[in-house]
Amino acid sequence: MIGRSGDGFMRCSDGAVRWGVFGAAGVVFVHRGPEGTTVMLQRRSAFAHEGGTWSCAGGALDEGESPLEGGLREAGEEVGRVPDGWRLIGEVVFAPASDWSYTTSVVEVGERFGTSLNFETDDVSWIPVDRVSSLELHAGFAAAWPEIAGIVLGAE
Repeated sequence: MIGRSGDGFMRCSDGAVRWGVFGAAGVVFVHRGPEGTTVMLQRRSAFAHEGGTWSCAGGALDEGESPLEGGLREAGEEVGRVPDGWRLIGEVVFAPASDWSYTTSVVEVGERFGTSLNFETDDVSWIPVDRVSSLELHAGFAAAWPEIAGIVLGAE
């Protein structure tokens, strides 16, 4: 969708310019199956910030939207409808400024899903948890990954 209320860059209180006038959020989906524990990641397209790297679905929050609501909305736009029966197992908050933050919700799903639905995503893949660190990760996601992995593995 174009022209959402949170779309836009802002100069944050720490001087950095970031996407999302109300902050931003994403979701790491977790699936536990016979093949082990995997997480859904998307490879960002050349049209997205740090294109070619792997991260979770996410983007700018709209006014009044919670990080979980915004992350799930963004995931629906980028990788498809989230299957019913999902369960929130944790959150990681990156707050480098007093007026901006990025929240990554960690959500367990009962089935794998996902495909590239728009220009922001080149690929969607379910990656074993122990292989995530070997990928070329988006810098922000790479910084959050150790804490996210702790949530994923701690909830087993």
